[in-house]
Amino acid sequence: MIIGILSDSHGQTRRTAAALRALRSLGAAELVHCGDICGDGVLALLAEQRVHFVWGNMDFVDASVERYCRTLGLSPPVGVPLSLEFDGTAVAVFHGHERPFSHLRRALHEQDMAQIRAVVGDARYVLYGHTHQAADERIGGLRLINPGALHRARVYSVATLDLASDELRHWRIDENQPDTPQPWQP
Repeated sequence: MIIGILSDSHGQTRRTAAALRALRSLGAAELVHCGDICGDGVLALLAEQRVHFVWGNMDFVDASVERYCRTLGLSPPVGVPLSLEFDGTAVAVFHGHERPFSHLRRALHEQDMAQIRAVVGDARYVLYGHTHQAADERIGGLRLINPGALHRARVYSVATLDLASDELRHWRIDENQPDTPQPWQP
């Protein structure tokens, strides 16, 4: 199964629509947005694609935003990390600004497996955004993946993760050519 990963849309509906089309064209069966959605238009796009998502530090969520999500058929995320499972593989999703993510980073640095598991459980993959920089790092038994950003980035990018082969690829997004994503090495 291929997972499509995107982050940091910051209200850019045209670029987010291009990214979603690109990820589907690349075979993504499931889509995950790592936060900083920043707008009703992007939420509507996520609802059309049935995307799993978390809120970012720039997402100002109140009761009206949560109601809007529900009218679109989206379940507003509650708490972090968002715990997902795809084909028996556990995935934890953060935006990257949250206190539990900071605790995870510290625990990874200290190789404190008990604390790591307390934050992400049995997750094999940790998806996050926030930095606007694509990243792929393996620490212990975890793989931390940042797809890059769709706003305020040198290169607008997303990522695909093939769970069967553990292959991660980053893709350059050009909103003027959404059906031809280009492989990109961060």
